[in-house]
Amino acid sequence: MATRKLTPAEMPEADYAFYGLVWAGTVLTERVDRALTTAHDLPVSWFEVLLLLDNSPEPVPASVLGNSTMLSRSQVSRVLDTLQARGVVTRTPSLKDARSVEVALTSEGRRLFTEADATRRACLAPVFTDVLDQKDLEALSSVWRKLKAHKGA
Repeated sequence: MATRKLTPAEMPEADYAFYGLVWAGTVLTERVDRALTTAHDLPVSWFEVLLLLDNSPEPVPASVLGNSTMLSRSQVSRVLDTLQARGVVTRTPSLKDARSVEVALTSEGRRLFTEADATRRACLAPVFTDVLDQKDLEALSSVWRKLKAHKGA
């Protein structure tokens, strides 16, 4: 039985690029998830919520978190329940929309995020940020923006 793999030259460029994205996303996500869970009992999907909250100067409507993460709305709700029970986030009724809840990091949440972010960066450095230069990172960012702009197509 053959164990040879197709080389990039044998695969159409679009297929190679797509499966490269899938491979990179899977491998890097698994690596970060393992590191964050081990060090902080914080799965990568929960970290994503903290990352969005940390980068927002004001509380974020829960619906925005659902639209901005890879999680479904029900998953976001369960994650927020857990993070709130850990004292990492607060949920308060929105002053702008009585039907909405706004979420913010607590001081404990900011501390946890800072520590987890350092873990994430250290975990990714040898396989991502130390390997790619600024031009590579800019190119990837450009690709993600283009793909995200057409996600509903």
